[in-house]
Order: sequence, then structure tokens, then C-alpha cells
Amino acid sequence: MLKTLVEKEIREIIGSPKFTYTFIVCLVLILLSFYSGAVSYKDNVTHWEAAKAENLQSFEGIKEWYRVQENRIFLPPQPLATLVSGVSNDIGRTSNIEPSGEVTADDSRYNEEPAYAYFRFIDLEFIFLVVLALFAIMLGYDAICGEKEKGTLKLCLSNAIPRTKFLMGKFIGAFSVLSISLIISIGLGCLLLPLLGVHLSSEEWIRLGLIVVAGLLYFGLFLAMSVMVSSFTQRTATSFLILLIIWISSTLILPRVAVMVSGRAVDVPTVDELGYQKAMYATEQWKSFLNSLDNYTPIENEDMEEVMANFNKFMDSISIAREERMNIYRSRLNEQRYNKELERSQIAFALARISPSSSLSLASSTLAGTSPELKDQFYQQAKNYQTSLKEFLNEKTGMNMGGGFIMTISESDAPEKDPIDPTEIPQFKFEPESLSKSVQKALPDFGLLILFNCIFIAGAFVSFNRYDAR
Repeated sequence: MLKTLVEKEIREIIGSPKFTYTFIVCLVLILLSFYSGAVSYKDNVTHWEAAKAENLQSFEGIKEWYRVQENRIFLPPQPLATLVSGVSNDIGRTSNIEPSGEVTADDSRYNEEPAYAYFRFIDLEFIFLVVLALFAIMLGYDAICGEKEKGTLKLCLSNAIPRTKFLMGKFIGAFSVLSISLIISIGLGCLLLPLLGVHLSSEEWIRLGLIVVAGLLYFGLFLAMSVMVSSFTQRTATSFLILLIIWISSTLILPRVAVMVSGRAVDVPTVDELGYQKAMYATEQWKSFLNSLDNYTPIENEDMEEVMANFNKFMDSISIAREERMNIYRSRLNEQRYNKELERSQIAFALARISPSSSLSLASSTLAGTSPELKDQFYQQAKNYQTSLKEFLNEKTGMNMGGGFIMTISESDAPEKDPIDPTEIPQFKFEPESLSKSVQKALPDFGLLILFNCIFIAGAFVSFNRYDAR
């Protein structure tokens, strides 16, 4: 009997005009997102390679390693970031790394192209959050009350069809049709990627598959919610209005309210406030550094080379001490601000997860490597690179790079030196988060999506068992 009910539901859905329009719109949007994502990724790769080449070209003509004061590093584009953008377009992608000092990132894509910040992108996350949720509502809002308005519900139940099987047939039939339609559309989109020259690794295909699973869970819970609401309302118009209010509240309002509440709950110092404190401390340390120079007394009867060597050693000693004090002070301020930011983010995410759309966004961005943690990952790896760059330059120059003054002797009759080889400079390699770690972080959001499905399915069965079919 259940098989017959499922087949009947599938035939009705496929034969309805709203399914035809739904499938066409879904297919067009998904293909558009894959196409635009592939084109955008190739453009980003071209710009990334050009930026690296331009950075190497900036070292041409330099003949002394101590003149290399900084090196630019770039966050490489990720293929899945074009399908689930997350925060990848909001954070800085370029960092000027000096042997000492703070590491900051600039040149976000939205900073370069503000139109994208205003209108955003059509990616899989947008399609899941907006399009598929509305399609689930359109196909489920009249599942029960629509049958009652047409007079078919009373007829079906009078034929001794169990309510449980009737409802299961409705849900399984609708979910099967739209899931297959979604998988077909995404499958066609995946075929576009290699045709457009974008090749994903096996790990990235797994990530994309898990993102689709998260989308199906999200679609399933909205379908279950639609059936549940339809089973305790008497009119289709009422059911659709309630579901529309729920969708607007959960997708557009609750996440923003969560951010507002967390912002009020935790006071985080601004970047400008920290910058002022660091600048004041740096000024104090610089004055102390200059005063320390008065304590240097050259040894009598030294030749010029010995004077320079001894002075540079003295400079190294006091500059290293100053740099250590600055690093300790900056690290303490940064850590305090980071802990406050982390506390505020945890409150915001905890409150936002009341909405299933937040769980989907966090799960999909985590799997795509575009979650809010991407900023911290880039920052930490840039800090590690700063250490390796400083060690490299110290080895090349024999001095503490970035500490203070560097004094050299210029001899007019000295042989001409060859330019440095910039390819010797350590290359920055960004390591994305491992698949196992991303899956581990996304598991709580998958659990919430499954829990929401169970709650709405159970609610649909409870309300339909008490539904007056007359």
C-alpha cells in the first residue's frame, strides 16, 4: 500500500505545472552557479599567479639581501570557494610580511569589487537557503489541507488507508522527486567543471558530496515542516502564509538577531583602539631604543670594519630586546581581543543555530573551507611564514633583520655584486584544513539538521493523527 501511495504522489507531483517550473528554475540556477563559479575560479587563479609574478619582479635589481624588507604573500583561490563562498570574499587575501611587526591581511574581493558585496553571488548555499526552501514550501504547504479542500482526503481515509502510511507516502514521494531532480541538476553542474578547466581533487569531490547531503537534509526539514503545518491548518492560504513567515524568520531574521545579541553581550575592543595602544607603546620603545644608543662607546684603535661590526652587534642586542618586548605586548593585546571575539562568535553561532539555515551555512562553509575560521588559518600560517622569512634573511645577511638600523661600508672600488635571486626567498604555501578535521567540525550542524528533520516529521505525524478530515 505504501508503494502505491508513493507512486501516486510522484505521478501527481511530476504532472503538476509547479514541479515543471520548479525543476527548470532549479536546473538553470544550479548550472549558472557552477558556470559562474568555474569562470570566477579561473580568473582568480590568473590574478593570483600574476600577483605572485609581480611580487618576484619587485625584487629585480636588488643586490643586497638586507634591502629585502618585506615579501607579499597571497591566499590562493580554492575551487570549492566559488561554489560555497562563505567568508572567502570578505577577508583579506594579501599580506605584506616583514621580518618583524604585525601581520595583517588586505585586498578582500569585496573591497576591490564593491558591487559583489552589495548583490553577493549565486552559489550553492544561496540556492539551498532560498530557492530549495521555497520550493519545499510550495510542494508541501497543501499536502494535507489541500487534499481536504479538494475533498480527496476524506475519500482516501474512508478506504481504510492508515494515516501513517498516507502521510509517509506524501513525504517520501515529494522528497524523492525533488531530491532526484536536485541530484540530476548538480550532476550536470559537476560535468561543467572539467569542461571549463576546473579539476577537483578526490577530497574536494567528497567535500562537495557532503555539502549536497547537507542541502538535502535542509530541504527535507522544510518539506517536513510544510507537511506538519499543512496537517494542522484547514486552508492552504493559511498554511502557505505561516510557512512563509517561518522561512523569513529563520533565514533572514534569526541569524541577524543572534549577531546583534552577541554584540551586546560581549564588548570587543576595536582595531583602532588596539592600534592606538600599540602605537603609543611603540613610540615609548623607540625612544628607549634611541636613548640606548648613547650607551655605546667604540673601542679605540679599531679600524672601520671592526667599528661597524661591533656597532651592528650592539644594535642587534638592543633591537632584539625591543622587538621581543613589542611582540609580547602586541601578542597580549591581540590575544585579549581574539578571546573576546571568540566568545562573541560562540554566542552568536549558538543562538543562530536555532535557525536551520544557520546550521546549513556553517556546515557547508566548513566543508568548503570558507568558514569564519579561514581568516584565523590564513593569519596563523602567515605568522609561521614570517618566522621562516626572518630566519632566511638573518642567515643571508648575518644580521637581525627588522630590528633597527643597519650600517654598512660602501667601497667605491669594490667589485660589482650580482643581483639576488628572488626565487631563493621561501615560498608561502597555504595548507587548507584537512577533510577529517572539517567533517569533525561540521558534524554538530549535521546532527542539528537531522534533529530538525526528526522533530518536524514527528510533529507532522502527531498533528495529522488528530486532524479532522471532514
